[in-house]
Amino acid sequence: MNFPTTAYLSDRRLAVLVLSGLLALALGFFTLSADHSLQFMIYGGYWAILLITALFGLSLFRLARADWPQWREQLRTAPRWPLVLIGGCGLLLLVHEDYGFKILMDEAMLLGTSMSLHFEKMALVPMRGHDIQGAFQILGGELDKRPLLQPFLVSLLHDFTGYRPENVFVLNTLLTFVLLGLAYVCGCRLAGRGAGAVAVLLLTTLPLLAQNATGGGFELLNLVMILSTLLLAMRWVERRDAGSQEALVLSAVLLALTRYESVLFLLPVALLILWIWWRERRPVLSWTVVFSPLLLVPYALHNRVFRARESAWELASQPGYERPFSPAYVPDNLAHALNFFFDTTGEQSNSLLLAVLGFIALPFFVLWMVRTLPRLHTVAPAQAALAVFALGFAAHTALLMGYFWGRFDDPVIRRLSLPLNLWLVLAIVAVAAEFCGGPARWRVLAGLALAGLFGASLPSMARHDYSLDYYIGREIAWRREFMAAHPEKDYLFIDNSSIFWITHRVSATPMMQTVLNKESLLFNHRNHTFSAFYVYQRLDVNPETGELTVQWDDVLGPDYRLETVWERRFTPLTVSRISRVVEILDGEAQPPPPPVRAAALSATERERIRREYLDNFIKQLP
Repeated sequence: MNFPTTAYLSDRRLAVLVLSGLLALALGFFTLSADHSLQFMIYGGYWAILLITALFGLSLFRLARADWPQWREQLRTAPRWPLVLIGGCGLLLLVHEDYGFKILMDEAMLLGTSMSLHFEKMALVPMRGHDIQGAFQILGGELDKRPLLQPFLVSLLHDFTGYRPENVFVLNTLLTFVLLGLAYVCGCRLAGRGAGAVAVLLLTTLPLLAQNATGGGFELLNLVMILSTLLLAMRWVERRDAGSQEALVLSAVLLALTRYESVLFLLPVALLILWIWWRERRPVLSWTVVFSPLLLVPYALHNRVFRARESAWELASQPGYERPFSPAYVPDNLAHALNFFFDTTGEQSNSLLLAVLGFIALPFFVLWMVRTLPRLHTVAPAQAALAVFALGFAAHTALLMGYFWGRFDDPVIRRLSLPLNLWLVLAIVAVAAEFCGGPARWRVLAGLALAGLFGASLPSMARHDYSLDYYIGREIAWRREFMAAHPEKDYLFIDNSSIFWITHRVSATPMMQTVLNKESLLFNHRNHTFSAFYVYQRLDVNPETGELTVQWDDVLGPDYRLETVWERRFTPLTVSRISRVVEILDGEAQPPPPPVRAAALSATERERIRREYLDNFIKQLP
């Protein structure tokens, strides 16, 4: 009796891989309607991410078990200064920024999703939530457009430690040290310990990294997954075994489930796998890899949010744009990118040293990449993997340059430049390793990094000029101050950012819901369902008269009598106010008057008026 040969098994698994790929395309893009796709993600998203994460963890455990004898010897003889360097640099990034939610919508949505994943195992952002006789209940929600890996990891922290909004800060604090550790290992793989130290120091010079390390977003996780995938790609090129390939594929899948655009890194991963197969004259396949295309079905189904909801692209946030992506946006975005990278005023959270060294190194890196790609079989595995992986960085950068809101000097968009900053770090290390000889190169680069850190980056972090532009972040911190001063949380908050209150287990409803459902508010106000009713509003300041006018989307209408409780001015031309509802008039609801739209001003004109007012404001200070 003849048993199946290895070649026969490989061919059979390759055939199944092709079939699973076709099935994944059918399920992800053609079979299910938009409604069914969203329902699948709401009720099945948690379990899909749990499965993929568990498979990835198992694959890493197998690799670690196989490598443990080698690691044990290396750990016994390795110096201890890299741990001190990583720990010290991580602390520098953390101590110069206050923990807080830096980008309102993104971070509130992610935290809200983690809340529902923890309490209900459903991928929903809670849109309605109330304290009902001492127990906070989520009463409704919708699927957010943001991928689920980061909320899932935060929900695990909730599962093991109890629900706390601050758990997202715990995750990002841990990821900060993991990121620096991975950067060190990546540098070591490319050119030794000196290169690893330089990579860590260069990342530490970036104030933008410190902002995100102490925030509630998913940018740190994205960088960690990019470096994890790159390191596993280096291992795959070196070992060429099924275990390495499996870990690489699962890491790439999780990277795609971290940020939308990170799916582009699947391209270099696929190219590396195909190249090794071609070199080995056979496909290396485990059953996990065979069915891996099906693991990307959640990404495809989740993307249906953008097709089901036109507002998901947020084109309305930037008037004048009709398409999310276009080559016509590239020139303007490039100008804004250069303004971000080479700003010397401290108003941008950039690292001037990293920008100067990185953009000097980048052309040489591209030249090295072009020379390396045709001869991958002759270079070290780490260099081969980086040369191919750089295609992902290039595609990622090109996509953002064609994005309608891809201006890196915008306070909301700066964080999208983090993968490009990481690419600059890798380019500096790779170019120094290839074109600069002698061990002194790493000492020189380390000295420059330290000079940039202490001479520019730390003073910039201390001044926080780049944080002042995005006053909404400071408003979020003010809301948390109010919660700390009112720990009973038995009140109702009327706020267009109601999700933020709900994630902190405070009953909340948006402004429009209040206007349209006056009877419900009147019933609960008369029956003292809540200890108090509060309203959050923004008011515009007339620079000529000093008159305050409530912004049109914060107007409750004449039926509500308000009493100011807290008030703070976050910009020269806006005042934020928290008021208490003291009376709701009976009768038919009186809708607020329609907004009076001023003549549209260009972004340049608005900035000129703002700066002129600010200059005069400063001169008039007593």
